[in-house]
Amino acid sequence: MRWLALVAGAALLVLAFAAAGRVTDTREGLVAEIVTLLGGATGFVLLIYSFAARRGAAPTPSLANTAAPRAEYRRTTRDVLLGGGGIAVALLLVAGLAISGGPMWAGFGLALLLPMLAGSVYLCVRYLRASP
Repeated sequence: MRWLALVAGAALLVLAFAAAGRVTDTREGLVAEIVTLLGGATGFVLLIYSFAARRGAAPTPSLANTAAPRAEYRRTTRDVLLGGGGIAVALLLVAGLAISGGPMWAGFGLALLLPMLAGSVYLCVRYLRASP
């Protein structure tokens, strides 16, 4: 997996640098420049991942691990506060984009914030399901 990330990251960086020379000073050129920058950033992240990711050890089953029951993790109010705060920040950012940039930018911002929203909603739902 790390080798694949290294190759994909390097390829994205090479393509981003090659495409940067073809950007013109028009509206379409600005969109192409944003796509080029996002591609370069993705390549950079993949390169960092390929060098920084640790190789996981294969789990070895033992009698001690299988015999002991797992301790149940108790959800704290910190989970629901972090989840609610994440949802509030995402809604605030999307509202700011809608006011300043219009509905298209709000939709783009919402698409970018979907992973954050999903994690925040997950924290809230897990807290509510674990509450007695």
